[in-house]
Amino acid sequence: MLRIAVCDDDKAAVQAHTEITESCLKQCESAAKIDTYTSSEALLYDITKDGFYFDLILLDIEMPESTGMEIAEKIKPYLPNVKIIFITSHIEYAIDAFELSIFRYVPKDDIDKRLPPAILDAVKLLELEDGKSYTIQTNSRLEKIPYRGIYYIERDGKNAAITTAGKVSKVRKSLQQVYDELGADEFIYIDRGCIVNMIHIMQIKNGTAVLKNGKVLPISRSHLQEVKEMINSYWGMHI
Repeated sequence: MLRIAVCDDDKAAVQAHTEITESCLKQCESAAKIDTYTSSEALLYDITKDGFYFDLILLDIEMPESTGMEIAEKIKPYLPNVKIIFITSHIEYAIDAFELSIFRYVPKDDIDKRLPPAILDAVKLLELEDGKSYTIQTNSRLEKIPYRGIYYIERDGKNAAITTAGKVSKVRKSLQQVYDELGADEFIYIDRGCIVNMIHIMQIKNGTAVLKNGKVLPISRSHLQEVKEMINSYWGMHI
């Protein structure tokens, strides 16, 4: 299921954009949970502090707190793959939106014509890109972490700490529980307290795994030979 956010300081606009989104989802027979915001700061807090995950965000540029441009810049480290559709009444923002690699720019004076195809294109692309994701869900938090974005997972007391490019997400489960839930060949133990995603390993050197982000993780002696064999096998099949 996709996660979509609609953010505009105008309540009527939020309602209208949400209805258009729901209509588009029905048209392409896609399931999604839509969260609505009339405060850009509330959206920013949910993403950066509470770990909310969104696949697509419909975002007004001109807002009284943080502007859409500022929100897009601030959430990029947390949601590097999110698709953002900017909605604005000022055409000059289109250039900036392009420079920020925004998915689509929709002018407010042509919303009924331009927004539906933008949403449909975004949903289609998201479904094409969709791979497996690990979901952390509690009473107050839902976070979806794409497998491809996970670098490694370490034991942290009674938690498992999942490291991605932008942050560390903790879930109150044992490392083995998380490993079993992942159920993917890309993830391997390199130590009793550490699981690594093989797609991010650049080399095995001096008893360590060197990752694409520069992180160097020690491999225990008991796991070293098995890790080498699994890495060689994986590279042989995927490279």
